[in-house]
Amino acid sequence: MLTPVTETEAAELIREHAAKKTPLHIRGGGSRAGFGNVVNAEATLSSSSLSGIVEYNPAEMVITARAGTSVAEIEEALAANGQGMAFEPMDHRGAMGTSGTPTIGGLFAVNSSGPRRFTAGAARDHLLGVRFVNGAGDVVKAGGKVMKNVTGLDLVKLLAGSHGTLGFLTEVTFKVLPVPKTSTTLVLSGLEDEQAMQALAAAMSLSVEVSGAAHLPESVRGRFIGGSLPEGAATVMRLEGLEASVAVRAEKLAAAMAGFGPVGRLDAEQSKTLWREIRDVAPYADGTARPLWRVSMAPSEAWKLVAGLRLRAGIDAYYDWQGGLVWMRAEADPEAEVLRHGIRTLGGGHATLLRAASQIRAEVAAFEPQAPAVALLSARLKAKLDPHGIFNPGLMT
Repeated sequence: MLTPVTETEAAELIREHAAKKTPLHIRGGGSRAGFGNVVNAEATLSSSSLSGIVEYNPAEMVITARAGTSVAEIEEALAANGQGMAFEPMDHRGAMGTSGTPTIGGLFAVNSSGPRRFTAGAARDHLLGVRFVNGAGDVVKAGGKVMKNVTGLDLVKLLAGSHGTLGFLTEVTFKVLPVPKTSTTLVLSGLEDEQAMQALAAAMSLSVEVSGAAHLPESVRGRFIGGSLPEGAATVMRLEGLEASVAVRAEKLAAAMAGFGPVGRLDAEQSKTLWREIRDVAPYADGTARPLWRVSMAPSEAWKLVAGLRLRAGIDAYYDWQGGLVWMRAEADPEAEVLRHGIRTLGGGHATLLRAASQIRAEVAAFEPQAPAVALLSARLKAKLDPHGIFNPGLMT
């Protein structure tokens, strides 16, 4: 394990490995170990020792930190000023069965985004600037502290979600936002998946600013907030903001949803717990290696995919992002071919295999295969930033 303590040291190590064309496994704190395709590398380069907050100005709502800084340290500093990361990054440890430390660089490297994604944007939408070392050992700075226009931000967007295949992140600058004063969650009980998608679409069309929209079928409902959700499948909608505003909007939303079925309500603490568990895929953080998929497609089609798969495969699933994100666990066989064929048939999307036994990981592509034109563009970009192909070879292909 190579753990440089400075950016200069990291650049020197990368130059040495580039000269020998020796592959490196790039990682942060290890909380997502096992994610992606198998990487064959002779050494691991970790950013875990590149830690510390470089600059934080609460008034400007911008923070700069070294890539190996723990997410917990960032959250503590932000919380002291009533601020947070609006994109609600997932903690993968439960689902992945790991015990590492989530780092801010790793968070942006996988573009980790939670339930507020469909209103607040993804992690990459909050990233303003990065420093990284490319595959030739050169230090590159992209972006800055203020997002004025798109000029110079292309590399920032590309590094977010690249899973360490394009560069070794050493520093990130991103915007933060005030934490909502309170929240509540309305619970519609007993809806089938199709009805739930109709209810969520209706809720999103209202001017009540729903910031979380998920459907928890009966198969998973009892595994959230200690089984205290009402009986039947739960269709949940979160409202956040000032207490008086939340109360008024909740009444309006409840009235609009009454025609779909019984409406209940969770208080602020229950709401906070529920959405954290939805974010972290709590029902499937079961200590097993049963295949776990993250499927993204149109909300109007996702429930059809799940319905079709339930007829021919042993799967369990629930929905986030108004139905556009499906967390799906297979009992044994990952059903990759059937799943991806179904996605193509229903208009497209992508399925990522988050977790599986080692034998399955060796046989099934973790990421959705790219279209030929996109694959060619990706290869050219990889050749520019990592000319010797030493960063996480094979991880995303």
